[in-house]
Amino acid sequence: MARINLLPWREELRKEKQREFAVAAAGSAFVMAGIILLVHLNISGLISNQNSRNSFMQGQIEIVEAKIKEIRELEKQKQQLISRMKVIEQLQTNRPEIVHVFEEIVKTVPEGLSITSIKQSGSGLAIQGSAQSNARVSAFMRNLEASPWFNNPVLNVIKTDKKKAGRTRSFSMQVKQSTPDDNQENKG
Repeated sequence: MARINLLPWREELRKEKQREFAVAAAGSAFVMAGIILLVHLNISGLISNQNSRNSFMQGQIEIVEAKIKEIRELEKQKQQLISRMKVIEQLQTNRPEIVHVFEEIVKTVPEGLSITSIKQSGSGLAIQGSAQSNARVSAFMRNLEASPWFNNPVLNVIKTDKKKAGRTRSFSMQVKQSTPDDNQENKG
């Protein structure tokens, strides 16, 4: 029988398979690296796109916030203007009242009583004057109470001036100013 040595052939076949495996492994690694690179580029593109969208939205948010701030300032100015308008409107409606108040004071002052000072503070009047007697001051207070333009007269001070002729009395009082409409509501 002839002897045939098959070992070199098997060794060559094994080396050939190892080369094929190495080429297949290298090709797989190259393809995998390509796929990873493509996936990375795709994800980077998505992140970049989202970042640009986020920066656009941030810019729009800043614009809207600036407009909101401007609207708030305009609302503040509007409220200030409305309050000014209310004050002006109130002054316009109260303008003829002072004429009525002075006319009513003239009507309520009894003979023998003179007023030296009238000061207004809000809806209150501080009245100072002199009278020939305490009865005249009492009559003045009753007249003020009966008037539709005044209410709640309060006598603060009444003192006799012995230095003046006829022993006059000086007085100081507070009275609340009202309108005839207010008195009708209070009485009704």
